[in-house]
Amino acid sequence: MMSEKEAIRTDAEANPSPAKSIGDPGITPLSPSHTQQDETEQMPSGPSFVVVVAIDFGTTSSGYAYAFAKEPECIHVMRRWEGGDPGVSNQKTPTTILLTPDRKFHSFGYAARDFYHDLDPSESKLWLYLEKFKMKLHTTANLSINTDLHAANGKRVKALDIFAYALAFFKEQALKELSDQTGSEFDNNDVRWVITVPAIWKMPAKQFMREAAYKAALASRDAPEQLIIALEPEAASIYCRKLRLHQMVDLGTQTTHNDLGTNDNVGSGMTQGDRYVVVDCGGGTVDLTVHQIRLPEGHLKELYKASGGPYGSLGIDYEFEKLLCKIFGQDFIDQFKIKRPAAWVDLMIAFESRKRAAAPDRTNPLNINLPFSFIDYYKKFRGHSVEHALRKSNVDFVKWSSQGMLRMSPDAMNSLFKPTIDHIIQHLTELFEKPEVGEIKFLFLVGGFAESPLLQQAVQNMLQGRSRVIIPHDVGLTILKGAVLFGLDPSIIKVRRSPLTYGVGVLNRFVEGKHPADKLLVKDGTRWCTDVFDTFIAADQSVALGEKVKRSYTPAKPSQQVIVIHIYCSEDENVGFISQPGVRKCGTLRLDVSGTKTVAPRREIQTLMQFGDTEIRAMALDVSTGRTVKSSIDFLGQ
Repeated sequence: MMSEKEAIRTDAEANPSPAKSIGDPGITPLSPSHTQQDETEQMPSGPSFVVVVAIDFGTTSSGYAYAFAKEPECIHVMRRWEGGDPGVSNQKTPTTILLTPDRKFHSFGYAARDFYHDLDPSESKLWLYLEKFKMKLHTTANLSINTDLHAANGKRVKALDIFAYALAFFKEQALKELSDQTGSEFDNNDVRWVITVPAIWKMPAKQFMREAAYKAALASRDAPEQLIIALEPEAASIYCRKLRLHQMVDLGTQTTHNDLGTNDNVGSGMTQGDRYVVVDCGGGTVDLTVHQIRLPEGHLKELYKASGGPYGSLGIDYEFEKLLCKIFGQDFIDQFKIKRPAAWVDLMIAFESRKRAAAPDRTNPLNINLPFSFIDYYKKFRGHSVEHALRKSNVDFVKWSSQGMLRMSPDAMNSLFKPTIDHIIQHLTELFEKPEVGEIKFLFLVGGFAESPLLQQAVQNMLQGRSRVIIPHDVGLTILKGAVLFGLDPSIIKVRRSPLTYGVGVLNRFVEGKHPADKLLVKDGTRWCTDVFDTFIAADQSVALGEKVKRSYTPAKPSQQVIVIHIYCSEDENVGFISQPGVRKCGTLRLDVSGTKTVAPRREIQTLMQFGDTEIRAMALDVSTGRTVKSSIDFLGQ
């Protein structure tokens, strides 16, 4: 327990080592404690919703699905999209968005792609076309409300606007479909929205998605519980557990049957304590989660913190682009993308369909159509033909065919997959070596990239029969359907692992021999140690749903209106000081105490931070009056 004098530092003295310049230690922690959620004390269920609509906002493709609360077993996947690609299931639509030259929303998905494609090149330069933009939220280190994206023509747009446009598009589509189905105008207040994000995303990216949803009016700050952020592999896990055998392929036997009847579900083959891994292979990221079944209710417990990285199928597109740069020159490819953006999109679509034909046992070459404008522009740019470039490029496994195509040998195509697949296999190998991850019964491969036979074979080879590799039939819709189930019952996942260590900086009584001399601060004759890290929750610690960390703070001055507390985080499990390497300031907790007047000589503000959910939440109470204090937790530095 800490003494009452120990204090947390406020905004005013947030210097790396405040010992020289510290003013008044602003707020004082009184009683740290950690409360486990009591099984009987249920989370507030909030208003009841008529329907749950889940949006799977993917890097390469997106879609929505829904279920009515009174028929939870019946999940409707949105109507088929117009303008789908040949050979690609069009239950989802490409995550592409088109804005008019004056930056108004025009269209999304296939419609955006087709319209953009049909524009005259002189016009298409003025329109703003964006694709694969979701990755920006994963790769931006200091993500903020003002982060920019680049459209295909090089112009910058606000990321928040683009995400909000996309979500508003899905909102409109879903409400229209629900209105058609129920025969009357469907009210947004009757919908609980679920948006999926990678589990490996940091808090700022999750909060960014929530801010975009508020901007698109899916939910509001006054009713945040109308929107749930779901983690993609968790959603997939919830769905996979319910799979019946005729809905999946067991890679080991290449069959949908084994010792269970075809209508049994995997869950019925799973017993108390069974562990399984879900590997969600999407366009942008690969996300791994390890779950254990807890019967009788079949709740799930996360055994190891979500892991993965930016190893989605986009990596193969980047390798193809590198290959084109090697053959035709980086200067040409850069110019071509800006001068003929629609033709570049065409070329990547042509590559996409051939990418799907890559397989370990393929022997015949894969032909990729080069758009006419590529051939034409190259001749203008270089003064010689594409064919000439291929001949002198030393890339012997890519040939030119007289029909205007690049002919790639199967080996050439497979080599484009190799760096991405190697990353995934290395990650899986490390995961399987963790002590928490022993005895894995099933490995579920989900997400669009899971359809790749090359990836499937690599996973099989790595596991060598240690666990059964299972692929759901509707592998691209697994997350979408699981997200609907999660929205119907968010309490299904009872225990999660904290991805990071979170805490705040405090002053402790200085102890000779224990504390470093450079952290000593003498104030009014008392010796303090500055920069002490007060841990709320440690990385990879098990956290039960609804688990709360309790701290009490007191304002430095009775007149203080707002208490601002900096939250720090680290990937290390044990952190002693906020000045340690790897510890960074990641958010702020604001307590607005202006509305609560008290006669008590000393105000105690009790703060509860809740960690077991997909987002971190804060609640606060003025102890002397029993009134709720307005509290907010911000990871975007707004």
